[in-house]
Amino acid sequence: ILLVERTALNVMGRMSGIATEVRKLVEKVRAVNPRVRVAGTRKTLLKPIDKRAIIIGGGEPHRFSLSDAILIKDNHLALVPLEEAIRRAKAFSVYKVVEVEVETLEDALRAARAGADVVMLDNMSPEEIAETIEALKREGLRDRVKIEVSGGITPENIADYAKLGVDVISLGYLTHSVRNFDVSLEIIGKV
Repeated sequence: ILLVERTALNVMGRMSGIATEVRKLVEKVRAVNPRVRVAGTRKTLLKPIDKRAIIIGGGEPHRFSLSDAILIKDNHLALVPLEEAIRRAKAFSVYKVVEVEVETLEDALRAARAGADVVMLDNMSPEEIAETIEALKREGLRDRVKIEVSGGITPENIADYAKLGVDVISLGYLTHSVRNFDVSLEIIGKV
């Protein structure tokens, strides 16, 4: 017991901290919109158990590995035009979800028109997100895509994002900045 005590307590404390924080956020979100999902996004050294803690807390693990879905990010789009990146991703696999990270209403519309399965609105204000969702609805594109929001979301403002009619709210801090739960082991001597 003493050989693994510190490691076991650190892992248990971390996982309990993640699951507890996820549960708090899920409850805040569900109070506003029960259909919105909360997802943890960061990849860590403890990925399998971090992702498990997110699930235990009631959240979504986003992706277990890079091969679970195709995520087209800003760095990719700096090299390949958005529509071409989506076309290539769809040609690569008919089974994988294609998600595109965008930062503007115009790019969200382009991604939806080009066939993205998920459009991640990154670092956009609640007002910009509401405007983007309305534009997607006007063009008949909203029902074709899942909307994920990420960036700048905190426990204090998460309910504001949940009100917008998005599908997923993703937060990296659930695994990179969560506070460990305080847990200890006490050995009681013979009585």
